[in-house]
Amino acid sequence: MNLLEAMRIYVRVVERGNISSAARDLDIGQPAASERIDRLEKYLGCRLLLRSARALNCTPDGVTFYERSRRILNAVEQAVAEVSNEEQALRGTVRIAAPHCFGETVVPRALTLVRAAYPQLDLELILNDRTVDLATEGVDASFRLGQLGEGAFIACQLGQVGRVLVAAPEYLSRHGPVAAPPDLVKHPFIRLQGMFGTDQLPLRRMENVVESAPVHTVVKTSHWRPMYEMIVSGAGIGVVEEPACVDALTDGRLVRILPRFDALPFDLHVLTQAQRPVPARVRMVVTMLKTCIQEILLGVHVDGRSVASRLEVLPEDEASTLLKSSLRA
Repeated sequence: MNLLEAMRIYVRVVERGNISSAARDLDIGQPAASERIDRLEKYLGCRLLLRSARALNCTPDGVTFYERSRRILNAVEQAVAEVSNEEQALRGTVRIAAPHCFGETVVPRALTLVRAAYPQLDLELILNDRTVDLATEGVDASFRLGQLGEGAFIACQLGQVGRVLVAAPEYLSRHGPVAAPPDLVKHPFIRLQGMFGTDQLPLRRMENVVESAPVHTVVKTSHWRPMYEMIVSGAGIGVVEEPACVDALTDGRLVRILPRFDALPFDLHVLTQAQRPVPARVRMVVTMLKTCIQEILLGVHVDGRSVASRLEVLPEDEASTLLKSSLRA
């Protein structure tokens, strides 16, 4: 039996919480992974895992073996990296997690640049709006928006992802302008689940005074895209991450509401694991991602305050003409 390979499979099974996910990560079949765990338990003469239809848990011996195995595998990986040349160190797979909207609008551009620089590397992008634990999810790096939360990780702040309070020009031409924050509650608000804890929208004035405005939520979605499409189609108003709406703001499909106020931006961090030496391939990819992401975010910022304040009170045709002329100026 290849003990090191069996340990690698066992560690991934524990971290992923089930054999099927671990097998997919390691690019082996689920039956093969189960057979390796069975052989490992027979070799050790003890039960490592307690399995049921709904859960997989470590026995006390299993916890001890997992902790020792992870340290051994980390030491092996570090030893290989120290004696390998750069080309060998940059082979393998780097798994990266990101929230949906940011991961669909910004991260692909960055990964394209990473692939061009390191074509021998394989990349996996895992999108999920819930908080991802690097160790249990088996990822090498994770982008996190907003609060960092708790966990064993090293966080590097990359900047902020802006959010914009927007509506379609045709919606405003039908329902009238939003002149002040208290007016927001008169309009149907469409939002992403978990974006705000209550029906109070925090807004920051240009002089950095933060206040909350009541909103009337009529639609909540679990993914940003339906929210975006409904707002663009004129079904209501909402807050959209700037990278996702910059094109629509530029071509006039969306305009900013209350341009003298800002929806609070998200702090953006990239997280790496803290409990083990970070492989060379992960260090180099994360270093490049830091630079790429910061440059990309600079390119997806649109300051539409001066235009949007006039668009809100104009008929649709005039608003569209004004926006296009301002962009050409």
